[in-house]
Parts: sequence; structure tokens; C-alpha cells
Amino acid sequence: MTTPHIAAEPGDFAPVVLMPGDPVRARHIAETYLDDPRLVTDVRAMAGFTGTVDGVPVSVMGHGMGIPSANIYATELIRFFGCERLIRVGSCGGLSNRVALRDVIIATGAGTDSNVNRLRVQGHDFPAVADFGLARSAAEAAERKGLRVAVGPVFTSDTFYGDNPALDQALADHGLLAVEMEVAGLYGVAAAEGAAALALLTVSDHLVSGERLSPEDRATSFDDMIMLALAVATG
Repeated sequence: MTTPHIAAEPGDFAPVVLMPGDPVRARHIAETYLDDPRLVTDVRAMAGFTGTVDGVPVSVMGHGMGIPSANIYATELIRFFGCERLIRVGSCGGLSNRVALRDVIIATGAGTDSNVNRLRVQGHDFPAVADFGLARSAAEAAERKGLRVAVGPVFTSDTFYGDNPALDQALADHGLLAVEMEVAGLYGVAAAEGAAALALLTVSDHLVSGERLSPEDRATSFDDMIMLALAVATG
């Protein structure tokens, strides 16, 4: 089956898919963590792979940057390839003093400045929330592994260079932990298509302190997040 953005056959994707934004990171995850990974699609260089972890089929597929791109890939994976659980694994900018560099955030919900989810419900607010079972599984796995995690809502922005300190402060004052660019859209797609979704995010920079991870630290911290995601995927 070929969709406008994915060229794969029925059964090529596992029921659970890890989704980083960067297709290069998708390849790294597949080649580092999956047993016998195989490339199943690379339309527009957006690579997708399927392999196994402890005998459990797992796929990894990039979703690009921003809600529109992530929504396209998430929708096609669920609607046309039967994927049931999508786990975003990405980076974020910390907004709250409750999170520090290297922390992994289990995103229980996402606010947004995008209209994408309001379009789903006739212009009203839409509760873009994670699947509870996946979120609980992630929290329990993090506790078993001794990983530092924060659990709470994040903010999905349509702009990367949208410098707005007043908004950042307002978001932090209302308990939002970090800002990123895809989670609200992913949760909306999952709700509309009858699938389960979760986002795990590594704090790679902090908008309050100005700190940011070096490339080396980013790689190590992201590996912790991937291990947590795989525990959820195979649990």
C-alpha cells in the first residue's frame, strides 16, 4: 500500500511506532536498539524502520517538524497501516523550574497556539491528552529504571523563533513544563483515529536559565528517553 507520504506494504509497520522528528535519529534508533531492523519506507527521505525488541515488533518513523508534518505521518500510519500506539520521542525547551536539563518529560497533555484541534470540535477548545495507559506505563518504567522524569502538560507552538517572554512566563505560571512543536497535533490525531499516543520529551535547553545541552550530552540524554520509550513499547 502506498500513501502520498509512505511507501510500504501492509504488515510492514508494527502496532507500536516510535516517532522522532528527525529521520536521521529514526535510523540511529533503529540501528542501535532494534534487532534485525529493515527499512520499510523512505519517501521524501523520511525513513521508517521495523525490527524487534526482546521479540516484540517495534517500528521507528520520523515525523518531521511542526504539527502539519507530524499529523500527516501519524494519520497515515494509523489509518492505512493499522498502527495502534504512537510514541513521540523528541526534544523540548524547559519553561518551568520543575524541570532541568536532561530531564525526560512524560507529556500528559498539550496546550497550543495552533487552531488544528479547534477545527476538530467546531471552534471550541479540545483536550489534547495522552493515553493514560501509556503514560502510566512510562511513569512506572521510569521509576523502575531510576530515571529522572517530570510528569505534566507541555505547550505546542507553531513557531520556533517566537520570542515571547511574557507568554513563556504565563505558561510556566499555569503549570506547563516545556515548549515543543508537535504533541498537541499528535494527541488530536490519535483521538480522531481511535489510536493511543504518548510523547516523551528530553529537556535539551531551558528558556528561563538559558542553559542548553552540548551535542554529546544531548545524545546521552536522548538515549535514556529511548530506553524508556522502548520499555513502554514492549511492556
